[in-house]
Amino acid sequence: MKKRYILAVVVAFVMALSLAACSENAGVDMSNDADETQVENQVNIQESAQENIQGNIQGENISVSQQNNEPTSNDNDLESDVEKEGQTEMKMNVQVGDYIFTATLENNEAVKELLDMMKEGPVTIEMDDYSGFEKVGSLGRSLTTSNSQTTTFAGDIVLYNGNNIVMFYGSNSWSYTRIGKIDDLSDWEKALGSGSITAVFTVGK
Repeated sequence: MKKRYILAVVVAFVMALSLAACSENAGVDMSNDADETQVENQVNIQESAQENIQGNIQGENISVSQQNNEPTSNDNDLESDVEKEGQTEMKMNVQVGDYIFTATLENNEAVKELLDMMKEGPVTIEMDDYSGFEKVGSLGRSLTTSNSQTTTFAGDIVLYNGNNIVMFYGSNSWSYTRIGKIDDLSDWEKALGSGSITAVFTVGK
């Protein structure tokens, strides 16, 4: 009887230890699960925050880039003014007798110097016929040349030998510095005629 009692006590003690161990393991597992869940939540929160920050930074970078790339209205206005200046044509009036013609000028040093002369007053040149295709006359001073082999046609005005103005009613090929070209050739050949002429050059509009 005594032995059975002792055996029962031992069995009960063993069962109690087993139950305690299971409870402890269960507690540990639950604790571990809870810890893992918290860690995952924190990681998700951090990742979400980082994504938001990166998104904001990228958005700001794009905005700054767009602002840098898009010219302001003032920049556009300035570019338009520069383009207009580049496209502005310089004009010169050529009067021969009762005929007045308009010529579009080249952009070179000789033309700039001729314009400076005309701003001081009309430039008058006595011109003689040469070879049946041009009128030539001394300017009275030399201009800066930029000569190149040139084939001229009716209406062309060139600088020859630095100090002679040549106006063509025919064609020739020689080394000239271009001055300009008559815009409308109506009556051009008639105005130049076959003899000597007086040509008056003034600044055009």
